[in-house]
Amino acid sequence: MSETALAIRSPREAVEAREAGWLSPVATLSAGASRPESEPECDIRTAFQRDRDRILHTKSFRRLMHKTQVFVAPAGDHYRTRLTHTLEVTQIARTIGRALRLNEDLIEAIALGHDLGHTPFGHAGETALAAAFPGFRHNQQSLRIVDHLERQGRGLNLTDPVRDGILCHSKYGSGIAGEGGQRPATLEGEIVRISDAIAYLNHDLDDALRAELIAAADLPPAIDQQLGSRHAARINTLVTDIIAQSETATPPGAIRISPALRQTADALRDILFARVYTPLNQEPETDRARHIVHTLFAHFAADPGQLPEEFRPPGSTDSPERQAADFVSSMTDRYAINLYERLFVPRHWSI
Repeated sequence: MSETALAIRSPREAVEAREAGWLSPVATLSAGASRPESEPECDIRTAFQRDRDRILHTKSFRRLMHKTQVFVAPAGDHYRTRLTHTLEVTQIARTIGRALRLNEDLIEAIALGHDLGHTPFGHAGETALAAAFPGFRHNQQSLRIVDHLERQGRGLNLTDPVRDGILCHSKYGSGIAGEGGQRPATLEGEIVRISDAIAYLNHDLDDALRAELIAAADLPPAIDQQLGSRHAARINTLVTDIIAQSETATPPGAIRISPALRQTADALRDILFARVYTPLNQEPETDRARHIVHTLFAHFAADPGQLPEEFRPPGSTDSPERQAADFVSSMTDRYAINLYERLFVPRHWSI
């Protein structure tokens, strides 16, 4: 037995040794990953595996199943939610990362945590909360959740590469390649960033076709010709292209997409804005959703004593507005609706 094998004393060390021998030179290794607060290593799991598990077991992650992706309170059972979006991003990102020999555990942890800070009612809710509490952004809220709000205010103490990937996943109005917003520090974070776009472009189109907001015949021929005519084919085309382009990127260590597919994907994004996102944002139901978010925020900011204790912990120096934003953004769609009705809708009473 080699000296290296003899030196390995735990399953975690065995995984770390395999990472060092197998992963790409530009990958992020688990060994030595720093945290805001130092803590003993686990004998079984690497640092990024522990981060993944911590995120997976949070209340914030479970609430994603009842948060809107695009369609507010859809009647059908097969429309995406924020949770299914998160799982699709994770699957796509891991596929790309595996092919490029990057750290799948880091990718998975970032992907599972990237949307924890989303408000109820999707981007309509985020817009409403940002108007009431200027500067609110879901990616910053996702980091705030894992740093400060989970575990009764103690946070999860995640590693810095995971925290960076969560914060820097958003593209804010830019195309699939993500020119806007702050760039992640790791290639694993870059993969989650572009996989987020691949997932939402394709599943939002799939849901829009199901809702008959758009017909397949409405799509320009270039979409079918270059990306494919089916949901799975479009994802496969984009994933395959990104892997091929990134493997041969100059300089090495960059996540790339070919100019032709980038242009086609961005054209699909423009179609979704014109035919799906903008019309939905003008619907009366969406206005009602924004009104609920704005009204709940104003109510709790004015009377923070009504906030649950976990959002106003003893000794906190956060403003009432900050605490109200934390509470309202944490809500699921149905919780926000039920709470609004309980607080503001008159009920029958007996005399």
